[in-house]
Amino acid sequence: MDEQADFKTVGFIGLGAMGKPMLMNLVNKLPSESQFFVFDVCEPAMDEICKQFPDQVFRRASPKHVAENASTIITMVPEGSHVRTVYLDPENGICSTDVSNKLLIDCSTIDTAASIAVSDHIYKNFPSASFYDSPVSGGVVGATKGTIAFFLGCTDDDPNLKRLTQLASMMGKQIIPCGGPSLGLAAKLSNNYLSGVIAIACSEAYDMGMRSGLDPRTLAKVYAAGTAQNAISDRFCPVPHVYPEASSTGGYKQGFKVQLMRKDFGLAVEMAKRVDSQNVLGEAGLATYDGASKDPKCRDLDSRVVYRYLGGNENWLSEGNDA
Repeated sequence: MDEQADFKTVGFIGLGAMGKPMLMNLVNKLPSESQFFVFDVCEPAMDEICKQFPDQVFRRASPKHVAENASTIITMVPEGSHVRTVYLDPENGICSTDVSNKLLIDCSTIDTAASIAVSDHIYKNFPSASFYDSPVSGGVVGATKGTIAFFLGCTDDDPNLKRLTQLASMMGKQIIPCGGPSLGLAAKLSNNYLSGVIAIACSEAYDMGMRSGLDPRTLAKVYAAGTAQNAISDRFCPVPHVYPEASSTGGYKQGFKVQLMRKDFGLAVEMAKRVDSQNVLGEAGLATYDGASKDPKCRDLDSRVVYRYLGGNENWLSEGNDA
């Protein structure tokens, strides 16, 4: 199949905080004659994107109708149950119509069992179709800037890798084949577990340093110069006004919601148990994100709001950091 022809009709299901900017990057970078067919349970989300690109983006009534119009379909929904419904619902799911020869890419971060169930169903019923788990990392800022990373559930010699890379490169910077079906998800859950632990550790480290009298901007320089250097401190600092573009500086209003971190962290802990991995920080981290996700002062905010949940001083700048 010609690669450019394959992307003349693209379906996109899930127009949330990550999905919408990913779609917008595709619309802006694919040829103007490409057509996009979208679905989301939130009708205003569809209306908004269709109004913005009236000649290229068209709403559809269900995932089934998206699949009937598009040769390549990307899904980006919150949970495994949603992925099962989007693909496997017998009346309105993607697989309720013929998806032979179509390229199907699920960018959701979900449990591996749900992804394998969808993959097995497609392989059994539509052997010429190609389904891949391809979760992403980089947050809303990365999705907007087109700098997210894709963790592909495929091997380095997969025949579709060139097509997958071509498409993903319009939405992100790094495309990493992880070895086979569901391994993209395993990589993402491992990544988010590590990211979540680091965010808690950063919050605690900054807090103890600030309470001892240190300016958090000085602490940021110390961490960056030593063995504690990490991306959370450098670019997503949980302490406000240390890194200007960090969500903390804007009141934690943009970014990866703490409820989603709680979900992913929980999935990672479950995965660790399933594969018999020692996981000494898992339960403590999960309890922290569970508490933060239920706290009215933290819910619906970026996951680095864990700094607030743990009692960190957000007003240090106006107070002169008088710890």
